[in-house]
Amino acid sequence: MAFQSGEEQTEDYLFKVVLIGDSAVGKSNLLARFARDEFYPNSKSTIGVEFQTQKMEINGKEVKAQIWDTAGQERFRAVTSAYYRGAVGALLVYDISRRQTFDSIGRWLNELQTHSDMNVVTILVANKSDLKDAREVSTAEGKTLAEAQDLFFIETSALDSSNVSAAFQTVVREIFNILSRKVIQSQEVKPKDPGWMANGRTVVLQADGNQEDGQTKKATCCSS
Repeated sequence: MAFQSGEEQTEDYLFKVVLIGDSAVGKSNLLARFARDEFYPNSKSTIGVEFQTQKMEINGKEVKAQIWDTAGQERFRAVTSAYYRGAVGALLVYDISRRQTFDSIGRWLNELQTHSDMNVVTILVANKSDLKDAREVSTAEGKTLAEAQDLFFIETSALDSSNVSAAFQTVVREIFNILSRKVIQSQEVKPKDPGWMANGRTVVLQADGNQEDGQTKKATCCSS
């Protein structure tokens, strides 16, 4: 989508989304399929920092999702706090054909909560749904865990592309919806600096210092 000119230009929202989960669950292929419609059957662990920026249009607004891959760090349990910094969305991925990757979800959730300085919209992604004969984790188990942790849930296949776009779009749309609700609430008292007009800025959904767990997230906008 091209920017409109003049006063009609749409707001430019930039959301940082991270991919987390054990090595070889298909995180890089999910990103490759979503960003470039590509799949690498013999792909090796990602080396070096990698991210893709994808544009989406939501309710007439242009939204950019900057999606970060763990760059192979998860092999050494060395994913740093810098990787999580500023993230407002996360895809927590496991491989339905390897139960140990599902058993690691609790550790990844704990790490996400420990290193993130805000509440993060998270979707539990059961990847490699094409491996039906090798399945070790049932759909019901995935849904149950997601419900217990208050996460979105989806089964995907980077190989045949099923539900890949839906997984990313679910996270980005929910972030946008949270932001939109906060914009509406903020319109009663307008600040001198229209911070909600996020042209070229990173949108951060930050927890209210007075809130308790499980309550609504507070959104603020700050310079990237």
